[in-house]
Amino acid sequence: QVQLVESGGGLVQPGGSLRLSCAASGNRFSIYSMGWYRQAPGKQRDMVASITGGGSTNYADSGKGRFTISRDAAKNTVYLQMNSLEPEDTAVYYCKAVITSIGQNYIYWGQGTQVTVSS
Repeated sequence: QVQLVESGGGLVQPGGSLRLSCAASGNRFSIYSMGWYRQAPGKQRDMVASITGGGSTNYADSGKGRFTISRDAAKNTVYLQMNSLEPEDTAVYYCKAVITSIGQNYIYWGQGTQVTVSS
């Protein structure tokens, strides 16, 4: 069993920045990939950014040039640095991890952290 603990959400003014963190913990696992998704009220959950165990990154168009995903492999932690935030970025942000354990891949989700961009 793997647990994901997210932190870093909050209220920020337009143009501001936030850094989200997601730490994975558990026994006998390796990370295939980790990423961030977001879900605004009444909308589907969409991918924001992802990073593989090898460090390859992928971004949704909405975050390109503003968001940066990174990881600390030693801490099994992924970060999402969000700059130039806009009201449209307001959503619950969820961490997703694809974990390999004993030869099988499993998907885990964090509990979500609220990001509100408003003046």
